[in-house]
Amino acid sequence: MTNVEPDYSIAQLEAVPEARFADFTRDDAVRLGELAVAVTRERGLSLETDVHIGEQLAFRAQLGKTGQQNADVIVGKRLVAQHFKHSSLLARLKKDADPSIADGLGDEYKFWGGCIPIFVEDDIVATISASGEPDVVDHAVIAEALQRFSAR
Repeated sequence: MTNVEPDYSIAQLEAVPEARFADFTRDDAVRLGELAVAVTRERGLSLETDVHIGEQLAFRAQLGKTGQQNADVIVGKRLVAQHFKHSSLLARLKKDADPSIADGLGDEYKFWGGCIPIFVEDDIVATISASGEPDVVDHAVIAEALQRFSAR
């Protein structure tokens, strides 16, 4: 199966509603992570998927050739999503358009797609992240998992 890399624009990503729920529990984190694993397998990808609640890891699956290096990258993607309060892919596209948005942020911030914040009311309470494929693919998988989760 050939996977075509998706193409995203700033306007397209800004138009996507935030992942906002009435609450988000550890059981929700596992369900969301399992959905991301299903999408990963359906597409024949090699991805690590993490779901954090706050700073605590609530779900991790390392499929294919993923490992600690992907977990390390996810730390930096999460920093970006938490700082900007939107997906790390949107932050990467904005940085590509205006590098000054990264001024003052250290090298630990990874401006690569693959992390989406999850909100309860106005607070980021969790993140879902992926690493292992091109960043647009990482993003597409977790965005699809969130869409499936929201539809339940």
